[in-house]
Amino acid sequence: MRVLLPTAALWVAVVGAGFLIVDLLALDESAVNEAFVELRTDTLDPVSAAVSRVGDTEVLIATCLVVAALIWWKTRQWWFAMVPVLALGIQAAVFLTSSMVVGRSRPDVEHLNYAPPTSSFPSGHTGATTAVYVALALLATRIRSTALRVTVQVLCLILPIAMAVSRVYRGLHHPTDVIAGLVVGTTCALIAWNWLPMRDAAERVIRADGRGSTA
Repeated sequence: MRVLLPTAALWVAVVGAGFLIVDLLALDESAVNEAFVELRTDTLDPVSAAVSRVGDTEVLIATCLVVAALIWWKTRQWWFAMVPVLALGIQAAVFLTSSMVVGRSRPDVEHLNYAPPTSSFPSGHTGATTAVYVALALLATRIRSTALRVTVQVLCLILPIAMAVSRVYRGLHHPTDVIAGLVVGTTCALIAWNWLPMRDAAERVIRADGRGSTA
């Protein structure tokens, strides 16, 4: 219930926001998308492509599996290692179903790469990247070294923002699509962080025997 209820509430909120933006307000964000087209350069194009690639499904799945395996090996805590995997799974479920219901068209500008068959709202790349890397930022709270912990968390929080900007820059999403993706991904990470009913009790046991650090 710690996962299903908040996920269902998130889905309702996403679909409601989508209908509000697309149908009721009929929000026109073309000026912003065209402004991003004007910013395109031979230098920024490959940079945005590299950032966007980080949010591809196969890349994020591989990232989750590798990180989860490393964390499980380091901490011996499978429930802890599963947080980013669960965050990505929740995001995928919310994104795929809500985007089909909302059905927003992609921006009417040149797309710098292939546009997935899913609709534009919310941004799947932004949501998935946010879910995984915010989850990793939460896991990083276990790192004892302050410098390392802050560095990891800052990098994990910068990447979703870079992804959001990249997706608008490449003409694949409206601004509100990526904003929704950031919100969805962050919420999914928080749901995953609190997923296990016995997590609080497990945390107390770990703190008691001194096995709770990851660095």
